Amino acid sequence: MRAAALYSAAGSLLVTTLAAAPAGGAPGVPGAAEPRGAAVAAARARAAGVHFGACPAELNAPAGLRCGTVSVPLDYAHPDGKQITLTVSRMRATHKDPHNSKRKVPRQGALVYNPGGPGASGMPFPLIGTLPAWKRIAAAYDLVGYAPRGVDRSAPLSCVDPKHFFRAPTQSPTHPSEQYKRQRIAEAKAYARGCGRRSGSKLRFYNSLNNARDLDVLRAALGEDRLSFVGASYGTYFGAVYATLFPSHVRRMVLDSAVNPDPEKVWYRNNLDQSAAFEDRWADFREWIARHDDVYRLGNTAAKVQRSYDTARGRLAAKAAGGKVGPGQLQNVFLTAGYYDDYWPSRAAALSAYLKGDTNPLVRLAAPSPETAAEAENGSAVYTAVECNDAAWPTDWKVWDRDNTRLARVAPFETWDNAWMNLPCAYWPARRQRPVDVRTGPGELPPVLILAAERDAATWYAGALEMNRRLAGSVLVTERDAGTHGIGGGPNRCVNAYLDAYLLEGRVPGRRAACAPHPEPKPEAPAGGAPGHPLRDPLKGKSAQASPVKGRSA
Repeated sequence: MRAAALYSAAGSLLVTTLAAAPAGGAPGVPGAAEPRGAAVAAARARAAGVHFGACPAELNAPAGLRCGTVSVPLDYAHPDGKQITLTVSRMRATHKDPHNSKRKVPRQGALVYNPGGPGASGMPFPLIGTLPAWKRIAAAYDLVGYAPRGVDRSAPLSCVDPKHFFRAPTQSPTHPSEQYKRQRIAEAKAYARGCGRRSGSKLRFYNSLNNARDLDVLRAALGEDRLSFVGASYGTYFGAVYATLFPSHVRRMVLDSAVNPDPEKVWYRNNLDQSAAFEDRWADFREWIARHDDVYRLGNTAAKVQRSYDTARGRLAAKAAGGKVGPGQLQNVFLTAGYYDDYWPSRAAALSAYLKGDTNPLVRLAAPSPETAAEAENGSAVYTAVECNDAAWPTDWKVWDRDNTRLARVAPFETWDNAWMNLPCAYWPARRQRPVDVRTGPGELPPVLILAAERDAATWYAGALEMNRRLAGSVLVTERDAGTHGIGGGPNRCVNAYLDAYLLEGRVPGRRAACAPHPEPKPEAPAGGAPGHPLRDPLKGKSAQASPVKGRSA
């Protein structure tokens, strides 16, 4: 099998030993002060509650969506010290049964959602309740979103001036020269220095342990004795950390597109696994394009489609489309197709049009937008801070160079761009955490529902199996032979039936269950972009799903 062969090749690289001394000193080990501080903060939050009012204007909030704030300690070891404020959104349970207008649905409490990232905001999430697949859940739960620490208005992080964040056009060599590598090393060092300079001593407190503690404070502020939670992508990781730290506080927990929580994988090795998985998903996309050669004329085999893509890369390297779209922007926009197959038609159509002389569709999809620079820079800063703070990373460039050079021989599509995205962690100025050993014993935790697509590239399927193994009593539902990142509430009715049964009735299947894949997208290209996904586009393109797509422009 192609995937097994590729992952075996990548797996052989992951025995690399991390450099002995991570930047910033030895990994930090939380002591007893943090749990006590978390308990103090939660008690205060329960007493204060959340005072909901009007939402920020940029949310374009409809009637019924209300927003508020919750205060949490910057440092849980000092709960009486500096506080930061998290923004929260809520839509009250409708109590309306979508299948029986005469039945009043009893409320089951608040359902909190985190979209992952790190660096994505869940503030638009409550609007999901207006979509058919979510109406039953919206009838029973107050739908609650929030912006985690560092994100948007929640004590926002920044590493560079947003005016200078987007640089375009850029290159994206699959086998970079030594000169290009030196350039990217210099950029990574500068970026890490910028994070330290703009945040100072606060920087080290933006990590997964504190995200989990913040979640417990939010639970208490909402008046909930036990948490009902849906986490996607990175949200599954700190959701699992939460389950490990606060097992008695969990009511129901859905982990959608699960990250591998093995401490040895967080985060350097997880990113190598991800690069390997994206190669396989890129092959899926090329095979789909080849099956529809009558529409796109990019080649009737995956190899011929690759040649068409390489031709476009070469042309863009010589002359950027619209002055802004070079090989780096092309790669970034095609990377999104690895996350979501509903993007396949628009990407294929744009590539086809470009090779025929029409640059407009590609420019519309791929050119950076100055209007989104601040949001993108903030998301990148939080992503980098959390991943760099969470664990030790190699500090010797030779380790990165060796591992990524070897991996790029079998997985060239995403390997080096992923390495450049994470390279600031080699030069990180803040003290690191030691990853939590995520695991629970029998009976410590209510059943947890894990959802995973078998060919998900952003979170490799092996991670879902490891999460299932570590959380005793958890149940894994797999969408077979599919690769969409974030499957709950999407187009697969089988997956949604398991989601509804769990959240509404507490029912789970056996330890594992499977669903057939959702239908592949049709080749007709949508006008002006790609179709939306219910958790990605509840508010006119405001991202509420999964991790920010990798590929920092600066």
